[in-house]
Amino acid sequence: MKAAIVTIGDEILIGQIVDTNSAYMAKALDKIGIEIAEMLSISDDKKHILDTFAHLQNKVDLVLITGGLGPTKDDITKKTFCDYFEDELVINPEVLQHVTQIIEGFYKRPITQMNRDQALVPSKCTILTNANGTAPGMWMKKEDTVYISLPGVPYEMKDIVDNVIVPKIIKEYERPFIIHQTVMTYGQGESMVAERIEEWENNLPVFIKLAYLPSPGRVRLRLSARGTIEELLRTVLAEQIKQLTAIIGDIIVGFDDGESIEVILGRMLVQQNKTLATAESCTGGKIAERITAIPGASAYFKGSIVCYSEAVKVEILQVSKETIAKHSVVSEEVAREMVVNVRKLLKTDYAIAVTGNAGPTKDATNEEVGTVFIALATPNAVFVEKFDFGQPRDKVIDRAVNKSFELLQKEILKNVQ
Repeated sequence: MKAAIVTIGDEILIGQIVDTNSAYMAKALDKIGIEIAEMLSISDDKKHILDTFAHLQNKVDLVLITGGLGPTKDDITKKTFCDYFEDELVINPEVLQHVTQIIEGFYKRPITQMNRDQALVPSKCTILTNANGTAPGMWMKKEDTVYISLPGVPYEMKDIVDNVIVPKIIKEYERPFIIHQTVMTYGQGESMVAERIEEWENNLPVFIKLAYLPSPGRVRLRLSARGTIEELLRTVLAEQIKQLTAIIGDIIVGFDDGESIEVILGRMLVQQNKTLATAESCTGGKIAERITAIPGASAYFKGSIVCYSEAVKVEILQVSKETIAKHSVVSEEVAREMVVNVRKLLKTDYAIAVTGNAGPTKDATNEEVGTVFIALATPNAVFVEKFDFGQPRDKVIDRAVNKSFELLQKEILKNVQ
């Protein structure tokens, strides 16, 4: 089966909001064996919507649409549905009851005509109940294509996709299996990884595709197997992963699809009952931000000192003035004092410290733009490494964060029995 995803809204096209709905729907469909053929973002224009529907007609099995279902006058998806399916809007009693319960029961105010209009739906559509809002989803079929319209509010859309649409598709359609396995690598760039695994890649079975997903300091290798026999796909994928591990096992840091290295590190720290702290200069709290984005991080992450200025390094983190005067703030010596002191101050097992020159100018340091010192303190040792992450500024910061995680993971693995 193939599907297309369409988001409706001028706010997306002008960059006012970021479209996260498409990614969520794509992942949900992919998990149940549906291939995404197209993703489109279009304006709140009736002709444009109709042209898009016609363009996708019979090219795909499913078209998922978000946006244009709210109570305001500029929301036009329902009326456009009627035009495309030669239908008319009618009051749906179940939807009206649901809207009334939300407005009068939850919000404790009288229902308005605008609220009642939410119960107007095409007479031929199948209603997809929106448990979290007043705009229902709609399911309509024309020839070989099903059009599914959903509200654009993310939490409303997600609930309908997970609890209504996916079960309905599973029940009504036969689908192939699509199984993904993502290998997380750190420390080598895409071209170097590709060179190392070239022969292995060339010998992959025809039903397995490999995709390189690079970002600063890391490369994800996603293997996708498609077929009708699930057990065979999983067996062959496992064998290919085994072969790949034999080739690049030194840079592999994880296997679970969708898991970031922050998640993997958190799990390792919890399993060992260890704690972590960070002291950040040039990364400005980015390491701590990514760690604390993981639910449950408080179990192992004590905190961070973002010592962006020299004064904070000295007064809060207790880095020696003499060390800074002799070596500058971007130096191995300062990084070492930072990591030792933050580990002591916050009483943790592990600590990371980063100081560097992210640019765009050298400022008052002895090092060139792109130079970063990363220090790591463990229960048994302290070490510092120097890196040249080049330019521009964002790249330097991202690579420093990723390299910090890589170094920490390697040290934690040394203590795994």
